[in-house]
Amino acid sequence: MKCPVCGEDCVESAHEIINQLPSIFAPCPKCSARTLDKSAPLKEQSFREPCACGKRYIDETFAHIYTIFVEEGILSSSSPLKDVGYPLTHPGFAMATAPYLKKDTLVLLSPVVSSTAAERVVTEVPEIKGVVKCGRFVPGALDVDLAKEPQTYELLAGCDVRADVFYTQTHPVVTYKQQSRLHIEFPRGYDPKIVSVGAHIKHLLPRIFVDACCGAGTLGILGGMLGVPRVFLNDAWYAAAFWAGFNLKVNSEFLLVGSVHILKEYQDMENQPVRKEPELIAEAHGDQHIEVYHGDFRRLSQVLPRERGILTVIDLFEKGNSEFNKKLEQEWRGQVGGDVFIP
Repeated sequence: MKCPVCGEDCVESAHEIINQLPSIFAPCPKCSARTLDKSAPLKEQSFREPCACGKRYIDETFAHIYTIFVEEGILSSSSPLKDVGYPLTHPGFAMATAPYLKKDTLVLLSPVVSSTAAERVVTEVPEIKGVVKCGRFVPGALDVDLAKEPQTYELLAGCDVRADVFYTQTHPVVTYKQQSRLHIEFPRGYDPKIVSVGAHIKHLLPRIFVDACCGAGTLGILGGMLGVPRVFLNDAWYAAAFWAGFNLKVNSEFLLVGSVHILKEYQDMENQPVRKEPELIAEAHGDQHIEVYHGDFRRLSQVLPRERGILTVIDLFEKGNSEFNKKLEQEWRGQVGGDVFIP
């Protein structure tokens, strides 16, 4: 599949990603590992080259980036190694040991990187897929009332599209996202939200499942994998809604649908990044009917059927206010009906 960001073939189907997991970050017999103190400076401005197999221990990758940052004047030789930034593997999944990276398997988030350094890193460090300048905020439309202006990180070089693999009660769900546009949700192996949603679906056996604030689509796609006949995914943030639709296509082989139709271009959606009125941006038909909308979840009742057997999950980014959550659940029941919960 063509990547919506870089236009290259850097996106694979779910089974292609899943099949790689046992070996993708495993060393060959000749690979070596040098464990570096992340809280200390790199003692020597040097790094080991990748093994003949093409892989390199992640600490060596960071030593390579650190050397470039010092040469570019971004870091001093007394800066700790961790000041380089934050590594996000592609794909991301729960790992028992640190990875041996191969070409294009790491997206770097850094608060200090410059455009020049980012270009050097993508060109000179083979493991790096993309470099993103991040800030002290979470990207996306996180305000429930949509009153605050959304913020995003900045992709400086390469491509920052990466996949995460979440294990569920059935097949793993593979979700792609552009990391400069969506918050980090790295898999931990055991995800209480996934367990909770799966338990609700298996207990209630709904005919309609609604993932009202879907993000990149993990919980909504899970609902489809568990056999719910009609599934609705929705998000007010353009990047979340688009990638939820895209991920529906990525995971379609594990769903009871035919082809997935994505109705909006990513770049076109960026022109109106936050919507209130729901707009259909992707759908799939078959033994299941799955739709993805871009809009305020509180207006989603305009497109939802008034039927029995509806189960809704409202996975808010900030959900610590219990009184607000109760009010939200009551309002949803009044507009839509059925069962609703905030995981």
